[in-house]
Amino acid sequence: MLKVENLDKTFHTGAGEVHAVQNVTFNADDGEMVAIVGASGSGKSTLLALVGLLDAPDRGSIDLDGVELANLDSGGRTKYRSRQVGFVFQQFNLIPNLSARDNILLPLEFAHWPKEDRDRRADEMLALVGLDAEKGERRPARLSGGEQQRVAIARAFVCQPQLILADEPTGSLDKSTGQKIVELLRSAASTQRATVLVVTHDEKIAQLADRRLEIEDGVLKEIA
Repeated sequence: MLKVENLDKTFHTGAGEVHAVQNVTFNADDGEMVAIVGASGSGKSTLLALVGLLDAPDRGSIDLDGVELANLDSGGRTKYRSRQVGFVFQQFNLIPNLSARDNILLPLEFAHWPKEDRDRRADEMLALVGLDAEKGERRPARLSGGEQQRVAIARAFVCQPQLILADEPTGSLDKSTGQKIVELLRSAASTQRATVLVVTHDEKIAQLADRRLEIEDGVLKEIA
């Protein structure tokens, strides 16, 4: 379970202080997909960066299955991000000169999985996201946007992280494909018992999540 309590983040700019995240508290269970909605500049991407330890909070705690993350040192933060978190981005961020399958394999190599386990796991993930072996051998440029995002999801889940963070994962896709991608994220979360946080400005996409949270001017509230 992910537990976030009293999280604050303020940025100091030439125009003054920006309270990007203010006293945010929420929980998310294993296997649950939670959507965080809000307008541009509301603080949703900052919140995701804090939970993923891409930035440090000014105050508050982030607990993942009993481990307090906000207090980790630099080495511990790097280890946490590489082993316990999968990231899915709007622009896919696939390596263009690698095949889809090799993009999925890369995190397993960094994590020093044995080769036979890496091959088996990559094939499992291709099947989970609905891509056959032939498409697995294609480079990203030869895949549609939806297929590229499927590869990105497979890569995010491949090391079996406890937490998946998706930042506007449907923003580059048409509505129909975007809906399928969110349904896939939800299915993968349930299958692998990972907690998934999805940041989106699209209410229709957010309605496919198990729960919706809204952030406005850095303040978070739950939507019934």
